[in-house]
Amino acid sequence: MGIPLRDISRRPVHRPVITVSIIVINAVVFILELVGGEPFVQQWSVIPANIAAGHRWVTILTAMFMHAGWMHIIGNMVFLWAFGPEIEDAMGPIRYLVFYLLGGSVAFLAQIAAMSSSTVPNLGASGAIAAVMGAFLITYPRDRIRTLLFLGWFVTVTVLPAAVLIGIWFLIQLFSQVGAVVAAQSGGGVAYMAHVGGFIFGAITAKLFEDRRRIAAQTLGRGQFYE
Repeated sequence: MGIPLRDISRRPVHRPVITVSIIVINAVVFILELVGGEPFVQQWSVIPANIAAGHRWVTILTAMFMHAGWMHIIGNMVFLWAFGPEIEDAMGPIRYLVFYLLGGSVAFLAQIAAMSSSTVPNLGASGAIAAVMGAFLITYPRDRIRTLLFLGWFVTVTVLPAAVLIGIWFLIQLFSQVGAVVAAQSGGGVAYMAHVGGFIFGAITAKLFEDRRRIAAQTLGRGQFYE
């Protein structure tokens, strides 16, 4: 297992205000989930059958800030923090926020299309973060990430290609429900088709949201001090 620490190929020039805000909102909503239990999950997660029937469209937005358990939210937020600031810096805060929300929405719509009759709650930021991952591979395909790597009892810090870490992130999603607190209470699920939809959305649309002037400013050695 690998935990990304930072991109050694570049540093953001601007403060990642939106990325930090998204992480804080996810943490607050997760606390609300733990307190509210099954009723909260049922009310605010995506239930494909409801959306297909034209009901509860707002849950497409709310569900992308919810998680199925501690492993799910920690894994998502670590990877968002590792890759999100660079994409936010490349797009600018407003474009990045729109991109993130659209990515999460498209991801859930992909899940709904695949399971339109399902009544199982789906939740997670995974689809939106998958969009960020897709954008990262398109925008910075050669970047390398300093990573805390766990090989059994052996722990080391090494440098890995971003593509490898993104693959690790997908594996984390596959096992994220093991011991999940909220999912165990509600019978909820993590929207795996959303990962695919979000990633494809991010890869296809990344160039449309980029600000080339911002990307030019992201060079090694710059961004040691935020503007």
